[in-house]
Amino acid sequence: MTLLAGLALFIATVAVMEGVAYAAHRWVMHGPGWFLHASHHRPRTGAFELNDLYAVIFALPSIVLLAGGVRWGWWPGCTWIGAGIAAYGAIYFGFHDWIVHRRLPHRHVPRSGYMKRIIQAHRLHHVVETREGAVSFGFLVAPPPEALKAELARRHRQGVRAPSAAASTD
Repeated sequence: MTLLAGLALFIATVAVMEGVAYAAHRWVMHGPGWFLHASHHRPRTGAFELNDLYAVIFALPSIVLLAGGVRWGWWPGCTWIGAGIAAYGAIYFGFHDWIVHRRLPHRHVPRSGYMKRIIQAHRLHHVVETREGAVSFGFLVAPPPEALKAELARRHRQGVRAPSAAASTD
């Protein structure tokens, strides 16, 4: 496989992973996998939450494809696909865990319209604390916040977390 073909496969994999992440989030995490994901919709009490097991689960295909392509003589494209999955995981960690949820300290203040949009869309996803009724399941591609707010209103704010006492005194 040529370098150019490998890079194209890598970039295509990163792009496709947003669709895979959307589907997994909407129909697995907010479906039968809610028993793990529910921890992510509640305040975290320590460094880790049960939802973090999804990072391990989603890393397995990447590890297998990388090992298959590099060590086990599989089709060379497996290496590029495995690397694309790993790259999406790294991007997701950077945006989701680091920037949005501040699981690592940083001083980044989002200034671009894109960053503000994905952060606000993810926060609107998290106002719903139940398995049903959530909006915005993708992460690197997000609907406009106004559309998400309208959808929450259309659903009569089903599952939306009640304001905390601290929020009402501000």
